[in-house]
Amino acid sequence: MVVIMKPGTTESDIEKMISYVKDMGLDVMVNKGVDCTVLGLLGDTSRIDPDTLMLNIHVDRVMRIAEPFKKASRKFHPDSTVVRVGDAEIGKEKTFTVIAGPCSVESEEQIIEVAESVKESGAKLLRGGAFKPRTSPYSFQGLELEGIALLKEAKEKTGLPIVTEIMSPAMVETFEESVDIIQVGARNMQNFDLLKELGKSSKPILLKRGLSSTIEEWLMSAEYILAGGNSNVILCERGIRTFETYTRNTLDLSAIPAVKRLSHLPVIVDPSHSAGMSWMVEPLSLAAMAVGADGLIVEVHNCPEKALCDGAQSLNPGQFKNLMQKLKGIGSNLGLEV
Repeated sequence: MVVIMKPGTTESDIEKMISYVKDMGLDVMVNKGVDCTVLGLLGDTSRIDPDTLMLNIHVDRVMRIAEPFKKASRKFHPDSTVVRVGDAEIGKEKTFTVIAGPCSVESEEQIIEVAESVKESGAKLLRGGAFKPRTSPYSFQGLELEGIALLKEAKEKTGLPIVTEIMSPAMVETFEESVDIIQVGARNMQNFDLLKELGKSSKPILLKRGLSSTIEEWLMSAEYILAGGNSNVILCERGIRTFETYTRNTLDLSAIPAVKRLSHLPVIVDPSHSAGMSWMVEPLSLAAMAVGADGLIVEVHNCPEKALCDGAQSLNPGQFKNLMQKLKGIGSNLGLEV
């Protein structure tokens, strides 16, 4: 439930309203806007009569929020959240941010070469996997801590902030010290112990949608992080599992405008994992821009045919450069800064 106070209501009267609500056994989130203050009532509001709250002369409107994700809801937080990392402002109006890099960090030479090339083409952040969740226990699992060290080296050489995936709650402290954006992969979207720990983190969290998760389940996972006190969450649509087998996953482009309507959190798209084929990355990226995504996270490898992980869906530096040129051209026509 949301209580919108009338413009000009004094701090004293707002505090009295907060005390009144807390006496009902509810918690209160306070959002002070330019024109008015909005109170978000947290807890079991089913027994609260909105007409009773309207008896307060300082209350303008009372609205019930049907969605269970109150902190992620745009109804309570009408202004879009902007996550700032380095020079990037993910979620900023008229801005389209691109994150790029290899699926896995494989060597010093590889990650630095890729980092330098994607920066030159216009990427604002560098992605790279150090800990890799793989379907098969015999597949390459990543360089782990050595991979994080190599990502930090690439950051020192290029200035690009780094994004990498976490798998265990035990690693949160290490990631807090070393990583600019902590990525939660699709398989860990509902690892609630991990989400609770990340809610205590000061670093932005990139939360990928689970393979078979509904939009509400995705936003509820974001709610775990927000409820822990971390307000910097970036959502990532990376394709969901359907009956179709031609592509690796099915990119749900309809989720982008839907989530933008439901939530204030920025939403980016992973066109690489969506289809699993490099030739589809460009059209899916352009489609993501067209439906209002705030950016992309694209896999780029200096030699995809020799990649230890997901080479088939990775662009080479030349292909990524061509993609960025098209994004900048179309973005310019749409009034977007890429």
